[in-house]
Amino acid sequence: MVDNAALVRLLRQLVVESDHFVGMLGEAQGMHRTDLNALALIMDARWRGTPLSPGKLAEAMHLSASATTSVLDRLESSGHIERTRSTEDRRKVELHVPDGALAAGREFFTPLDGAFRAAWEDFDAAERATIARFLAASIEAAVTVRGEFAKHRRR
Repeated sequence: MVDNAALVRLLRQLVVESDHFVGMLGEAQGMHRTDLNALALIMDARWRGTPLSPGKLAEAMHLSASATTSVLDRLESSGHIERTRSTEDRRKVELHVPDGALAAGREFFTPLDGAFRAAWEDFDAAERATIARFLAASIEAAVTVRGEFAKHRRR
């Protein structure tokens, strides 16, 4: 039986290894970690079908408006994002990742995607559902603790 301490160590190791891999992407693209995190949030919003606004990005990253503007300026000037007016409300700005930037990211992550797929081959559908539930619960726990930590730091 795998105990909670072993699960925590394994999750931490996965986070560290993923962070190293993403750091390599940042070096290859000449991007700061904050920019990469912002880009990941913008891409995740795209997959959910709810584009982020600059304000929502600032909130999600716990950045000031001016710091968020600097991040977005860098991402836009390097071609990684576009700021567009909402089709529903022209007063609102939405953040989008252009197809060319998505293709470049896909190219970098394809080997990792393939390695993950090969590593997961032996898991059946029920096991994958349990793993997905475990990861979702772990993400939610991290988000909750981060939010509590942020509240205490502001006091």
